[in-house]
Amino acid sequence: MTDKRRRIRVVNPNSNEAVTRGIDEALGSLRFSDGPEIVCSTLAEGPFGIESQKDIESVTVPLRRMVETDNASDAFVIACYSDPGLHVCREGTSRPVFGIAECGVLAALSRAERFGVIGISQSGLPRHARYLRQMGLMERFAGERPLNMSVAEIASGDQTLSRMIEVGRALKDENGAGALVMGCAGMARHRAQVEDTLASR
Repeated sequence: MTDKRRRIRVVNPNSNEAVTRGIDEALGSLRFSDGPEIVCSTLAEGPFGIESQKDIESVTVPLRRMVETDNASDAFVIACYSDPGLHVCREGTSRPVFGIAECGVLAALSRAERFGVIGISQSGLPRHARYLRQMGLMERFAGERPLNMSVAEIASGDQTLSRMIEVGRALKDENGAGALVMGCAGMARHRAQVEDTLASR
C-alpha cells in the first residue's frame, strides 16, 4: 500500500484564466514525479484583476469558503501579491496557507540586505507599503516601482517582459535593491528571463 500523494492547491484569486495559465506554466520546474501534486485553479467569483483594496476584500469570503470545503488539498497558496484573505483562510483550516507576497519577501530577505518590488500601478504602491510596514520590514525595503500596466495587460501583453527588465534594472541601479520581488502573480511566467537578464550585468 502506497501513501497518498500530497496535493498543493495554488489559487489565482482573480477570474483571469490567462493569469492562472501563466502561474501554472511558471510552476512547471517544481513538479516532480515523487513530489506533491501542484494544482492551479481560478477563483471564478473574483474580479478580473485585483488592483484595489475593494478587490482584495471582495475575494476574502470566497477564498475562506474554498479552503474550508476543499478536503483533497494538503496546503494552499494564494497567488496574488496582495495576499487577500490570508489570515482569514489560515483561521479556517489547520492546513498550511501561504501568500506569495509574504513568501516572496521573506525569500528575498534571505538573498539580499535590501529588496525591491516590481509593482503593477502607481495606485497600488501605498497599499503594498502598508503591508510591508505591518510586517516590520521597511528598513530593508529599497522601494517599489510600477510597470503602469493592468493585471490583464501584464498577463497577456507583449511589453510585459521588457518593462519588467527596465523597472527591475532601475530598482537595482537606482534604489539599491539586491533582490527583486514580483508584485503580481501575472508576472510569474517572466521570472526566469528577468532573473537571467538582470543577473548577467
